[in-house]
Amino acid sequence: MDSSPPKYKIGHRFRGFLPVVVDVETGGFNAQTDALLEIAAVILGIEEDGSLVRRQTVFAHVVPFEGANIEKAALEVNGIKIDNPLRLALAEREALDHVFRPIRKAVSENGCKRAVLVGHNAHFDLGFVNAAVARTGYKRNPFHPFSVFDTATLAGAALGQTVLARALQACGLSHDAAAAHSAIYDAEQTADLFCLLVNRMRPLFAEFGAPAVTESEGSANGA
Repeated sequence: MDSSPPKYKIGHRFRGFLPVVVDVETGGFNAQTDALLEIAAVILGIEEDGSLVRRQTVFAHVVPFEGANIEKAALEVNGIKIDNPLRLALAEREALDHVFRPIRKAVSENGCKRAVLVGHNAHFDLGFVNAAVARTGYKRNPFHPFSVFDTATLAGAALGQTVLARALQACGLSHDAAAAHSAIYDAEQTADLFCLLVNRMRPLFAEFGAPAVTESEGSANGA
């Protein structure tokens, strides 16, 4: 009988999906007409003890697509200077490829079937990702087209807070208002919140979810 400790698999924990936290900064609220300006993605993983953690952050500045609308008010919030040569922005298709390649690699390495987008008000981020994919004809989008994990919903249920900054503060995580509205900062903050909430749910998952997969069981099942 194998007495080795259980090996937790991230795909097993999330029904074959790899959670990837995404934040976008944009030129407005309409994914069809407004520019995608920044995209950041935080790939998550599971430690040997079953804890969900951040693994890798990928990021791109994005050149607005031709004819894109950019609201002045949006730039005042996110602080993006479109014409700054130090942005080193990529065309939309290049930016998607830069972000999606390591996600596809992580999906494969973790034995998952697809990535699922995690975000704070996640359908906003997914809407801009899907719009950019459609505009560019990108064929290898790793994300599920409509399923998400939304930290606004999770934090509202667990903490009574739906605003990201307040949810972070409620559970003792730091938040720098001056750094907010950068895609990297917001994605990593959202990732920390998601990991904390999921990790606190481990007793619930242990009681009602599927059991952990041991290394020997994984090998026997071809996992």
